[in-house]
Amino acid sequence: MDPSQLPSLAWFMHIAHHLSFTKAAAEMGVSRAALSQNLKALERQLNVKLLYRTTRDMSLTEDGQRLYDTLRPAFGSIETAIRNLHEVRHEPSGLLRINTSRVAARKLVEPHLGEFMARYPLLRVELVMNDGLSNIIADGCDAGIRLGESLAEHMVAVPITPMLQMAVAGSPDYFARHGAPGTPAELIGHNCLCYRHTTSGAIFRWEFTSSEIEGHAFAVEPQGSVVTNDDDGMIRAALQGIGLIQHQDIALREYLDAGTLVRVLEPWCKPFPGYYLYTPSREQMPAKVRALMDFLVEKREHLTLAMVQHTEKPATPVAAFKPRKRRARRA
Repeated sequence: MDPSQLPSLAWFMHIAHHLSFTKAAAEMGVSRAALSQNLKALERQLNVKLLYRTTRDMSLTEDGQRLYDTLRPAFGSIETAIRNLHEVRHEPSGLLRINTSRVAARKLVEPHLGEFMARYPLLRVELVMNDGLSNIIADGCDAGIRLGESLAEHMVAVPITPMLQMAVAGSPDYFARHGAPGTPAELIGHNCLCYRHTTSGAIFRWEFTSSEIEGHAFAVEPQGSVVTNDDDGMIRAALQGIGLIQHQDIALREYLDAGTLVRVLEPWCKPFPGYYLYTPSREQMPAKVRALMDFLVEKREHLTLAMVQHTEKPATPVAAFKPRKRRARRA
C-alpha cells in the first residue's frame, strides 16, 4: 500500500459518512473545494469512481460503498487506539517498571506501595532491583531511583529524599565490650563489617569528611571478620554485636531510634545528595511516570519531617562506653 494515500482515504471516509462535502469540510476544518479536489485525485489514483455527485445529491458507488465498508472498522480501530493513548496520558495505567537499588526499594517504595496502588488501581508495578548503575532505557524501564551523585547529566531527576549521611553504628553490647572509636583512625582497633559490591566485587570503603580540614574527604579500608554483599545481612550482624557498620542513615534510622544500634563518628559524616527519581525526558512524560514522581515527592515531605524529628531526639551517649585501648600498628 502507498502510505501517501492514507490522508486521502481518511478524507474519503469523512465524506462518505456525511454524504456531504459541506459537512465533512466543516468537521475537518478545510474548504469544500479542497475536499472535492482531493477526492478526484484519489479516484484517479485508484482508477475507480467512488461517489455519484449532482448539484443536489450525493451517493456512494458500488465500489465506493465496498471501500467504505472495508475501511470503516480499520479506521475505527485507529481512532480507538489514538483515544486510548490520550486517556493513558491523562490517567495512570499499564505497567510501570522502576529500576531501583534494594535500599531505595525497601525504604522509599515498598512502605508506600499499598497506598500507591490503591490511588492508581489501573497501574501494575514491577520493581527491577539493581544495586549497580543501570541504563533504564536499555533495560526497558520507565524510571529509576539512584543517589544524586550517581546520575548521568542528561537525565531528568527530582529529589525524593532530603540530604543523607553515612552513619557508623554498633550495638550497645559491642560498645560495652570494645569501647567506641573517637576518630576514623581508631577503626583499626575495631571489627568492621564489610560490604562487597555485587557488580565490581570491590569492598566498599568507608567514607568520611574531616571535621578539622574544610572539605577534606577521605576513605578508610574496613577490616573485619564478616564480608557480605547483602546490606540487610550486614545490619543483622551489627545488631548481634559482631562489629561496626557504615550505612546510609536512612537504612539505620529505625534501629538508631530504638537504641538497638548506637551511632558514632557523626562529626566525620557530612551530608550528601540523597535519592532521586530520574527519567529519560520531561517531554510527553507518561501519566504513570508523572504519578510516581508526584507521589514520591509528596512522601519526601513526610520523610524530611521524620528526619528533623529524629535529629531533635537525644542520641544514645557513647561516652558511657569505656574506650578500648588502641592496638599498636605493625611496623
